[in-house]
Amino acid sequence: MRFRLLRRRLTISAPRMAVRSALPWPFRWALLAIVLGFCAAIGLWAFEFGKDIAGLEKGSKDELMQLRANAAALQTEMLTLKAERDKAQSIANTADTLVTAERAAQEKLIAQVKQLEADNRTLRDDLGFFEKLIPSGGTEGVAIRGLQAELISPTTLKWQALVMQAGRNTQEFAGRLEITLVGTANGKTWTASLPDGAMPVKLKQYGRLEGEFQLPPQTVVKSVSARVLEGTTVRATQTLKL
Repeated sequence: MRFRLLRRRLTISAPRMAVRSALPWPFRWALLAIVLGFCAAIGLWAFEFGKDIAGLEKGSKDELMQLRANAAALQTEMLTLKAERDKAQSIANTADTLVTAERAAQEKLIAQVKQLEADNRTLRDDLGFFEKLIPSGGTEGVAIRGLQAELISPTTLKWQALVMQAGRNTQEFAGRLEITLVGTANGKTWTASLPDGAMPVKLKQYGRLEGEFQLPPQTVVKSVSARVLEGTTVRATQTLKL
């Protein structure tokens, strides 16, 4: 019997054995957590200590502060540049407005000067023309005064004449004015009258007559003659040498 019991204990058919710890499992987990926490604390302390030794944290903080200062300076400079840009744009817009207004005023002044020059020429012509209204010798009757002729282009002759009737209690005069041009055309003697014939004249005291005559090419006008006719009777005549 004893031999069988001993063989059973020593062979593979012996009963299983379990080795158990004397500590319960909650205490084992608590001890493991304490050990892990301690190791983590040591690792964190070593990391922070290493950063302090290397000066990384301080350098990072200084660099971050410097970057913030630079960003603030750039923001201020950007605002300043934007204000200067807006001011320059406003000045440019004002300058454009002033230039446009000045250009318009200058163009208006140029137009006014041209108009004044034209009016001045007209007044001078009228003054020289009406100065001849005064009778030369106090004679009565129809007379031609102020016969004028001017080439305004190589083929255009402008003429004007003042026909007046001097005296008191004069009756209305009705007649015709003939204009005759004498000169040369291509080296030959040339004579011409108004294309539409004599101009009708009807006046009480004076009347101003004028017109333009188209000249043939290569024509040189040497004299202009004016005659006032009443029926077939010549009442006044005047010749202008050019």
